Formats: sequence, C-alpha cells, structure tokens
Amino acid sequence: MNFLFDIGNVIINVDFLPALKRLIPEGTECAEQKLNTLLTRKDEFEAGRITPEEYFPWAAETIGFQGSQKEFLKAWLDIFEPNLPMWEAIEQLHSAGHKLILFSNINNPHKDYLLETYPIFEKFQGGVFSYQTGHIKPEPAIYQLAIDSWQLTPEDTMYIDDLADNIAAGKKAGFHCHQYDCAHHQNFLSWLDNVIS
Repeated sequence: MNFLFDIGNVIINVDFLPALKRLIPEGTECAEQKLNTLLTRKDEFEAGRITPEEYFPWAAETIGFQGSQKEFLKAWLDIFEPNLPMWEAIEQLHSAGHKLILFSNINNPHKDYLLETYPIFEKFQGGVFSYQTGHIKPEPAIYQLAIDSWQLTPEDTMYIDDLADNIAAGKKAGFHCHQYDCAHHQNFLSWLDNVIS
C-alpha cells in the first residue's frame, strides 16, 4: 500500500513565526506586519519560483535584520520539533513493507535540514517537494505529479495532511485521505487500522 505523508505538523511540528520574531530588532515598528509580509512570498519560495539567494536577502531586509546570512538561516531552521507518536506509526508502516513517500510544500533549506537531521526520513523512499515542481498544494498539478512520478494508483494510496484544502484536493485526486491533528493522534491510528485491515 502507498502512503503519502505531508511533513509540517504531521511528521514534524512547525512553529514558524516565533523563531523569526527573534530576528527583528527590538523596537521595530509594525513588527507583526513585517513578519506577515514574509509569508506573502513564502508560497512562491516553496514553489521554487524564488531562489534562496533571492528570498533570504529580501526577507532579512524586510524585517530589518542586521546580522549575517548564517544567523538568519539558523533562525529559519530553528522551527521544528519531532512528532514522536507519528514517528512510531511510520516505523510500523515501514516494517510492514508499505511504500512511504513524502509530499510536502517545502523550501530547499528546510528539506535538506530535515532529511539530514531526523533519521525518521530514512524510512521514506523519496518525495515530491514543492520547491522542485513549480507548484504547491492544493494545486491539482502537484497531485498529478505525485501520481505520475511514483506510478501511484490513487485508490490504493493513503494521504495524510494537516490542512483541509490539501485534503480536499487529495480526495479529488482519488486518494484515501486523513486530515491529521497531532492533538488527536488516536483518530489517525483508528483511521489507519481501518485502511490497512
């Protein structure tokens, strides 16, 4: 059986804004507004339409950050926390011989950091990462790309994501879907029992 896994707030919990708030100089006016401005281009960045070399200097200038690019990147990466209950489920699915594939809206620095830092990603055969495709979920094109790239049969493919719009697109693509909430992990386990029984 095939399993498509989103990464953020499924395999790894993500808390994006607090890390970036630390980069804003004290006393900066409209700090929240400046952070929100970063998010306006985040989708473009994660779709690969903007390179890191373009996005990071623009983001640093937008929030008034005066430090080095290395310091900025450190904060950019300091947003993750393992979701250990999900790791356990992934280990079990891998041991049972299921095909596990990552399917994530993600930028290249985050993807490289996660795959290098957390051993759970070794359980996956590979992935479809938005920054490599020019598309982001829930755009239909990236779902079709996942199907084509991994030769998936949608009715035999289970898709786990935390966002309702992404799940809706997954259902349209023909996947069996579960909208994940880490606060209700048991709901996921119950769904999993049903789909693999």
